[in-house]
Amino acid sequence: MSAVIEVDGLTKSFGDVQAVNGVSFTVERGELLGFLGPNGAGKTTTINMLTGLARPDAGTISIAGIDCTRNPKAAQHLIGVVPDESNLYPELTGFGNLCFCGALYGMSRKDREERARELLALFSLAEAADRKFAGYSRGMKRKLTIAAGIIHRPEILFLDEPTTGIDVASARQLRQLVEGLHREGTTIFLTTHYIEEAERLCERIAFIVRGRIVRIESVAELMQPVQDRHAVLVSVAEPDPALAEKLAPACPDCEITAAGPAQVRVESAGPISVAPLVRFLDDLGFDVVEARKMHPSLEDVFVRITGIEADAMRKEREKPGGGKVDAA
Repeated sequence: MSAVIEVDGLTKSFGDVQAVNGVSFTVERGELLGFLGPNGAGKTTTINMLTGLARPDAGTISIAGIDCTRNPKAAQHLIGVVPDESNLYPELTGFGNLCFCGALYGMSRKDREERARELLALFSLAEAADRKFAGYSRGMKRKLTIAAGIIHRPEILFLDEPTTGIDVASARQLRQLVEGLHREGTTIFLTTHYIEEAERLCERIAFIVRGRIVRIESVAELMQPVQDRHAVLVSVAEPDPALAEKLAPACPDCEITAAGPAQVRVESAGPISVAPLVRFLDDLGFDVVEARKMHPSLEDVFVRITGIEADAMRKEREKPGGGKVDAA
């Protein structure tokens, strides 16, 4: 494979806020790269610079060998963009929006109408083709926005938080569609703060925190340090802020952290016996409602590398409107 996106020293500030600080990476042709980080980390600003919606203060951008640093629109014909919030027209129908986008990319009337019908069927929107976009549900709007981004069959697709704020069924369908595009050879740059989504979809993942990339590796490489770790999640009936501290004497060689108001995570380099933990807490007067062994996940890696608790990421995506507070 060869690099189709090359970024070096990308920097962008808004007043006193440095949204992106010296970011460098490459994306191979046909690769699906995940850009993972909390809101405000710099994900949207980075994608805006890559797609020509914002100019970098410093650094260089090359897309398919085209220098886009001075001319951000030079590679527009090669890319598709799905922004974090829809940019389609509420007064147009689903079919009308797709045809309009096709016209912007220079497609003939025949080609864009055929492609629009094809995509409406693919995204299960054929029955809503003649309905105005304003009347679509949030999940339908996201699907049509993605359809608009790929109507011209781009070589490179930029997806900014594609499944944020939509229902489970629509999110599942969108992930399947992204997987299909990837299998067909489309190069995909995906920003998300859904850790499990990145783990499922991406070949490589870049962790970005406060405008800097703190790690970029394949999922297998990222998972390697935790593969041999053992963990148990213990839940009790009543919240206790000192639960982790009280459990510590029962397993002095383990790392114990709070996983919620009434939960602790017990982690060790060796196997953990659950029964003694339950008996110990029972003797202290706790009502243990669950104690289960856990497999390592990308979430564990993210917390180790960034120091950001996964709960913080979950709260962001539960905010009204999908948690959009990312000026960066």
